[in-house]
Amino acid sequence: MALMAPEQFEESLKEIEPRVFMNGKRVENILENRNTRTVVEANKASYSWALDPRYRDIMTCYSPLIDDVVNRYTYVSASIEDLVRKAEAGTFTAEMLGTCIYRCVGYDAFHSLAGTTWEMDKDLGTEYYPRFMEYLKMVQTEDLSVAGALTEPRGARSKKTLDWEDPYLSLKIVDKNKDGIVVRGAKINISGAYASHELVVLPQAAHFKGEEDYAVAFATPVDAEGITFVCQYSPYSAERDLAEDLEELGNPVYGQRETSMVVFDNVFIPWKRVFHCGEYAYSVKLVTRFARTHRMTCGGTCKVGFMNQIIGASRLIQEYKGLEKAAHINDQLAEMVALRETGRACGLAAAHKGAEDPPGSGVFLPDELMGNVSKLNICNAFWRVMALAGDVGGGLIVTLPSLKELKNPEVKDYVEEFYSFGSDEPTENILKVHKLLQNWTAGQHGVGTWHGAGPVMAQKIMLQRIVGYEHEKELVRRTLNLKEKSP
Repeated sequence: MALMAPEQFEESLKEIEPRVFMNGKRVENILENRNTRTVVEANKASYSWALDPRYRDIMTCYSPLIDDVVNRYTYVSASIEDLVRKAEAGTFTAEMLGTCIYRCVGYDAFHSLAGTTWEMDKDLGTEYYPRFMEYLKMVQTEDLSVAGALTEPRGARSKKTLDWEDPYLSLKIVDKNKDGIVVRGAKINISGAYASHELVVLPQAAHFKGEEDYAVAFATPVDAEGITFVCQYSPYSAERDLAEDLEELGNPVYGQRETSMVVFDNVFIPWKRVFHCGEYAYSVKLVTRFARTHRMTCGGTCKVGFMNQIIGASRLIQEYKGLEKAAHINDQLAEMVALRETGRACGLAAAHKGAEDPPGSGVFLPDELMGNVSKLNICNAFWRVMALAGDVGGGLIVTLPSLKELKNPEVKDYVEEFYSFGSDEPTENILKVHKLLQNWTAGQHGVGTWHGAGPVMAQKIMLQRIVGYEHEKELVRRTLNLKEKSP
């Protein structure tokens, strides 16, 4: 089977040397830095699950491209069943990690590239599709971890791209030759790319005549010359850096979501890795097909997994405090479950109602309407779930002491006594569960949920574009037997 063992994945990362900066310093080794290590562990887990008989059906599938079993995160859905499995994988990985699986954006980009390169070749006579399929064949055969990148800094939104004073606020082709292209610019808010083997890049937005140099999609090794990662650094990052024992943290192994700005300073891309170059009318198709796929993932599947962690922690705290019969808490938990299941239903509906797009390509994408509704619904639902969990957890979520106090002989007995809530649960467990909820309710996940896969307005705009209301209007005309308008 074309499946890499988790130990092999870690060894493979020792062979790459991405240029990474965090907190004002160069990260010399992403496997040893405590914050970048969380990304390594998250991706590494996906290799473990693929080899585990308990999770094989979710994490692997057969690929006719290489006639072998592959990791699902290297695959392009070719049926409704594939889309449903994709949705299930999104929930599974999220609830197991309690943070992102950093292979998902590249996975969704594969779907967009497969369909759109096929369409470009059919319409324009280009040769992008076989080029992309050769790349995908390599990814599957070697079981590579591939991140994805779309979001850009961009200039003043009131101006057109060509009117920006800095032309590189959107990634741009600066040279072409017989061997390939050279690009300059940046992608921002990119999750976990430095602990992957490859980075797949798509345009962020539609492009128009005169903007051909911005219409570009390609793949590159993450340590290609000219690529620099400037990483996020938050109070949670600092806490991880300073912790004497990682068990003190709300998510000891996988941490918070890790992102970075990816700078492309005259990066060379060989033609065999270029999948879109100047065909500006197709940039928007790459974007919308990616969004159609990723909004199902980021909306109705992975956030469901996150909600499972939040609900589980809230229920444990209820039990620790002996409040199993408290009507208001049971009502709050029931509301959380209802919100979770609504998100799950939208995500699965997007998968079940999916279709081949473009027709004849063999690529199946989620239903566009349900995919956007899924993400739009989850934005508000996730904020509400976090608020409810904060109420269940109480003030201790933001006021709890360090777990170090349990090893401090001067206050250990006080902490053991007064934070046990009279239960027989170890106080250490009680503090750890509250710390987990601190990560969710007072961490970075709220804004991340709101903006990941596009902010709320992006989904509303797409809904306005794709809902024509003709079916609904015709129902009323037929019900009321409305007369035809006068000629």
